[in-house]
Amino acid sequence: MKQFISFVKKEFLHILRDKRTMLIVLCMPIVQIILFGFAITNEVKDARIVVFDPSHDAETSRIKQRIESSSYFTITEEIKDYKQISEVFKKGKVNLAVVFSENFADNLLHTGEASVQVIADGSEPNQASSQVGYISQILSSCQQELMAQYHVPFSIKPDTHMLYNPQRKDAYNFVPGVMGIIMILICAMMTSIAIVREKETGTMEILLASPVKPIYIILAKMVPYMVLSLINLTSILLLATFVLGVPPGNLFWLVMLSVLFIILSLSLGLLISTLVDTQAAAMLASAMGLLTPTILLSGIIFPIESMPAILQYLSSIVPARWYISALRRLMIQGVSVQYVLQEFSVLAIMAFVLIAVSLKKFKIRLM
Repeated sequence: MKQFISFVKKEFLHILRDKRTMLIVLCMPIVQIILFGFAITNEVKDARIVVFDPSHDAETSRIKQRIESSSYFTITEEIKDYKQISEVFKKGKVNLAVVFSENFADNLLHTGEASVQVIADGSEPNQASSQVGYISQILSSCQQELMAQYHVPFSIKPDTHMLYNPQRKDAYNFVPGVMGIIMILICAMMTSIAIVREKETGTMEILLASPVKPIYIILAKMVPYMVLSLINLTSILLLATFVLGVPPGNLFWLVMLSVLFIILSLSLGLLISTLVDTQAAAMLASAMGLLTPTILLSGIIFPIESMPAILQYLSSIVPARWYISALRRLMIQGVSVQYVLQEFSVLAIMAFVLIAVSLKKFKIRLM
């Protein structure tokens, strides 16, 4: 029995001495439960709305007040010209546009009917459908209040229009998200594992002893994954366009954006390889540190606006958030590059910082 206890004690000491493994084993479940608990929600919250109200009467004010007082929506702007709606959607400033008809109150009181046009960003069809449903409930509630007040049957008809995706195809939503996940999986996870495998087996030191400079050895291991990622990018675009019917949009800038994201992902894999010494640890770090945040905090499935403020801030450091956001605008909305300059800039800065840090740390650990 004493021998058994000695062996158990030895195993505990072995695990406790490995601080990185302890960090992953004990801290990751806490991070996971927080992310899954707060990020996994399809509830509409603080969705941004722009309003066009040519009527400016008591009834439109009542509806706007009801929209603003709900926790589901925030009116960010009241525009003066209907033509501005397309521009604010291209800039990514809003999720919905609510357009009241002219002489809204007069039409409602004299004919018993009035229309409200609800324009949603159909590039995210599931989220847009939920938001339209919530707006429809608010309009229905206002309709019931008016009927109770005037004792006359009224009808407020929402006229729904899905901008960029009138057919409400789910492919418009998941294709950009799948592209972000694939780039992370192939570039970051596979690169980190490939480099760590050389370190784990002791062959990296042999390679570094060759006349070739260390930086060329590292780049040589990264280039194949970049080529594979470009092949995957081509395959995805061909399938998305000719099989799923998703428009390629601004193809040149879409490719430029994807190349930038691939470089960023490769630098992430290189950084992971400098922090761990085993393939198992690299897989855990990649899966927990990259894959989970990419799925939960990038806006692929769950709207960022509905998350707590702290998770919204954390999502800003998830590269896939900026990549997928820009992809949706370039592919689905077909906007020019001027509307995604912010995403390009953020990804470029991230790539520069990660490359600099990764290469510096890698040299220190291997030379």
